[in-house]
Amino acid sequence: MKVHKVIGIMSGTSGDGVDLAYCHFTEQDGKWKYSIENIRTIPFDHIWDLRLKELHHQNPIAFVKTDIFFGHYLGKLVNDFIREEKIEAELVSSHGHTVFHQPEKGITCQIGHGASIHAECGLPVVSDFRSLDVALGGQGAPLVSIADRMLFSEYDFCLNLGGIANLSAEVSQKRIAYDICPCNLILNYLAIPLGKSYDEGGNFARKGNINEELLVILNSLPYYKKHFPKSLGREWVDACIKPLLRMSKIPTEGKLATFCGHIAHQIHQSISELIQISDTTKKFRLLITGGGAYNQFLIETIRKYLSPLPVTLEIPDKNLIEFKEAMIFGFLGVLRIRNEVNCLSSVTGAGRDNAGGVVWGG
Repeated sequence: MKVHKVIGIMSGTSGDGVDLAYCHFTEQDGKWKYSIENIRTIPFDHIWDLRLKELHHQNPIAFVKTDIFFGHYLGKLVNDFIREEKIEAELVSSHGHTVFHQPEKGITCQIGHGASIHAECGLPVVSDFRSLDVALGGQGAPLVSIADRMLFSEYDFCLNLGGIANLSAEVSQKRIAYDICPCNLILNYLAIPLGKSYDEGGNFARKGNINEELLVILNSLPYYKKHFPKSLGREWVDACIKPLLRMSKIPTEGKLATFCGHIAHQIHQSISELIQISDTTKKFRLLITGGGAYNQFLIETIRKYLSPLPVTLEIPDKNLIEFKEAMIFGFLGVLRIRNEVNCLSSVTGAGRDNAGGVVWGG
């Protein structure tokens, strides 16, 4: 049985660092299995943090240089990972770092040039997973859905609480997935005035009170009335969410509590709608991963909002919470080099299913 040995790389929207996951994937009789063998997170230093956050304001030369330099940086991280963990990888699969995502304009851009990664580590590299789908008229997101179908079929819903919260589900024998709302991207932003990079455990949010007026305003944003397929980018968050929070005069702790309520409300709305579409009366299983799974106040709030629904929340082990996305991009790379579909038009709205990703050095 062929074992695909892959390093998946994820640099998420929350912008806190790079996740590396060395994984094994095997396929037998059409069924896939995975194992996460080694993991590593490298936080961004101050220079990379600032450079990535300000990149969308830079001139074209600075942008291209950063794309190339970030690729070399990722390649060096791969080399260190392989050497120090004695890894025998045969493929690197990198999501890159999203700078622009405006699929309605045909635009998506993740930096971390695959050629530069390949030049550093010498292994075949798959990168730029979203561009083909967007060119085909799709959202280019969320991309995790096909892996959720193939690797986590025992769950009815897969919820990722990352920079942006997204949901994946099988409905009427069709996979759907979409971005629900901002999550850690805003919770981390609100923690900065409190002298923290994130609200550990949701302890600051717990001290605040939900402001009903702000909650209603947030829940009334036009994006939430759109039907899927749909996706979000940092640009929308900067333009539509942050100004509302800056204008609000309530304490920061209250803003955190209110935004947790906003996240929970939108998750409830999404899951409730999908349960109605499914037209069954069974008990549903919800897998929760991503950094938000550690925010106890957020999880408690989500649990409270979902309590009227027949849904059981399941939070897995630490490795899956933190490295599911890196693992999944490793899997998408495997599908790409096998020339198999890794992006579903039922999820993204593209003109057809497609095998996204550019192969370097393969």
